[in-house]
Amino acid sequence: MKGTTSTFSTSRRQLLKTSSALGLGAMALGMTPAWASPLGRAAAASRTVESGPEIALAIRREDRLVAGQRTRPITINGSSPGPMVRLKEGQEAVIRVTNLMDEPTSIHWHGIILPPEMDGVPGISFAGIAPGDTFTYRFPVTQSGTYWYHSHSGLQEQEGHAGPLIIDAATPDAFQYDREHVLLLTDWTFEDPKNVFRNLKTMEGYYNFQERTVADFFADVRRNGLQDTVEARSMWAEMRMSSRDISDVTGSTYTYLLNGNAPDENWTGLFRRGETVRLRVINGSAMSYFDLRIPGLKMTVVAADGQPVQPVPVDEFRIGVAEAYDVLVTPEDDKAYTIFAEAMDRSGYARATLAPRMGMQANIPARRDIADRGMEAMGAHGGMNHSKMAGMDSSKMAGMDHSKMAGMDHSKMAGMDHSRMAGMDHSKMAGIQGEALAAGMLAAGAVQPGARYDQAGIGLDQQQRRVLVYQDLKALAPWPDQRPPQREMELHLTGNMERYMWSFDGKKFSEVNGPIHFNKDERLRLILINDTMMEHPIHLHGMWMELENGHGEMIPRKHTLNVKPGERVSALITADAEGSWAFHCHLLYHMDAGMFRVVKVS
Repeated sequence: MKGTTSTFSTSRRQLLKTSSALGLGAMALGMTPAWASPLGRAAAASRTVESGPEIALAIRREDRLVAGQRTRPITINGSSPGPMVRLKEGQEAVIRVTNLMDEPTSIHWHGIILPPEMDGVPGISFAGIAPGDTFTYRFPVTQSGTYWYHSHSGLQEQEGHAGPLIIDAATPDAFQYDREHVLLLTDWTFEDPKNVFRNLKTMEGYYNFQERTVADFFADVRRNGLQDTVEARSMWAEMRMSSRDISDVTGSTYTYLLNGNAPDENWTGLFRRGETVRLRVINGSAMSYFDLRIPGLKMTVVAADGQPVQPVPVDEFRIGVAEAYDVLVTPEDDKAYTIFAEAMDRSGYARATLAPRMGMQANIPARRDIADRGMEAMGAHGGMNHSKMAGMDSSKMAGMDHSKMAGMDHSKMAGMDHSRMAGMDHSKMAGIQGEALAAGMLAAGAVQPGARYDQAGIGLDQQQRRVLVYQDLKALAPWPDQRPPQREMELHLTGNMERYMWSFDGKKFSEVNGPIHFNKDERLRLILINDTMMEHPIHLHGMWMELENGHGEMIPRKHTLNVKPGERVSALITADAEGSWAFHCHLLYHMDAGMFRVVKVS
């Protein structure tokens, strides 16, 4: 199943002719995409989306207004974010993408199971789309749910090259609703993304304007005592890091957008009192995690990363970069509600409104203070003390070369006798990472040591409100492949904040010798150990990752797994997708700095 490419001269006349043929015409200067209708899909606004199975998309740079300032984002069919692509399960999608820019581009269909040459990663699965060329994506649509698409070329994703992808199920959904709205969260900077990346490499904490103050020091002394406070400050200073390194890029340069709208532009979605509204929430940002809540309105999570889950009532949820959650809300009162998506580092927020009538709005909730990283961020789990490792170059940890561990087969360790390990001092096992102990516990069906699936993450108070955690996610039905894993593979998420280098097993992508190998059709357990102080949303192309969160046959499928600092996460994978696939951290600048690998299934 091959894509097709046609080449033509990029003269002004031909470009205008192509644009006209694709139905672009003259576009307004606003940023709100046509699919973000306040009426939602209940208004039969199908004309505002690009519906399949055959779709034409044109990519170019155009003058637009973002947060009231004129700028030049990447647009798709005239809007940024791009149009909603709407497909139906069981179709064969035919999507013709024309590049009207003067640089190569691409589209990756995030979370979609398809042939590798249709996946849209230049240099891995296809050559990319050269200026003036058209590439035709053809793939069977074998799933349904809420997804998105974005560029996998350079840093274009930061420049507005993204949009929602909605796939309607061939059979009725397991839950009912009256109306739906898509909520696409993005982060926008008026800086050149190349300059952002250069600044990150120049100085750790370049965008962190929320460092601790003298007042914070004395508050810590009152709370923790002088000795503990001085020791903690000294430790962070020794690592040349800050306990407030929550996000690499912050609201000091970012404007946080919801459906392309800045907070003061207040995008509004309508409802009728008593209706059940489905909100399809997608984090399409480059670097930003968000904590989303709707004060006064309970949400029920019904899908994660496009896959249905057993309903979970929550007040708030954290959504990592590239994740998607579907929630149901049923407003019973004739009033407006604020959709409040606060950046994890509290440096800003995206905001929208749910209301029965246009022009209504509700109060914005009080902003929360930035939290401080604690011991959990330093890998203090499983009896091990990595406190001195947090800011170090993990490639040199304990003298180990983690690059030789990527293909290790731990499957023969599951039957080991661990009964004699109880009295061992695991603090001296930093190079071993407790692998044998973890293997035995995993074989017994337990959640592995170091997993914190019951914790929402830094800055969220689970006592104050009901916050979604990974432990809550439970599939609606067992997945087809219930074989136990044939082997285990362990990968360390590593980095050096001071030098802004990110990697797997201590080696950035440019330093690795070859791909990670999966055997065709094998059942594999992938273990991810985060040796850094940052959250990492890890995305595997072409295959599902089944999060081992203790629910047996009902563990959830995800395409992106958030791994908290110091955390150990495991997932089962059925390697049924032959070919070469991208595997990376979905923080854009982390990926570009080296946290990227190729997985080859053969």
